[in-house]
Amino acid sequence: MNWEVVITCLLIILARMADVSLGTLRTVFIVGGHRFVAWMIGFVEILIWVVVVSRVIANLDNFYYALAYAFGFAMGTYIGMTIERHLAIGEQVVRIFSRQGEKLATVFRAAGFGVTVFDGRGKDGPIQLLFIELPRRKVPRLETWLEDLDPGCYYIVDDVRYAGVLRPTMQQTTGWRAVLKKK
Repeated sequence: MNWEVVITCLLIILARMADVSLGTLRTVFIVGGHRFVAWMIGFVEILIWVVVVSRVIANLDNFYYALAYAFGFAMGTYIGMTIERHLAIGEQVVRIFSRQGEKLATVFRAAGFGVTVFDGRGKDGPIQLLFIELPRRKVPRLETWLEDLDPGCYYIVDDVRYAGVLRPTMQQTTGWRAVLKKK
């Protein structure tokens, strides 16, 4: 194997790491509803992919290129997941089932979290269910607090795609909408 093949293999690996990592991030932005960011990432991702795949297909007789392509894909998957975990984009809701719900709610509210508490009945008696919506990057801190405050609690973390408050409008309908509404 000569230096040209080695350098080409390294470039294929680096390019695949970049485009697969971008693909992972693009998927996260799609799920989060960020269309324009996903579009931009997708454009760069596929541009890299086309250049790399054309190089590999043009040289199918060189098995090292195919190995570099596969290795770059695997590394790109790992790197993309690592980047996504560190960015921690989005909101999450944590549902906590605890016998110490009021105590937890007081602590979390003092820390600035919005907490809603519901009374419930579990297998072994009364419990409280707490709902907390927070940025994803703050969930590990909340989990650490839970371990210290109530190690016996049970909690579930879910991603939030959309959240909002609907308020009825108090304005009188005017214009053509008012005419249609009277019919």
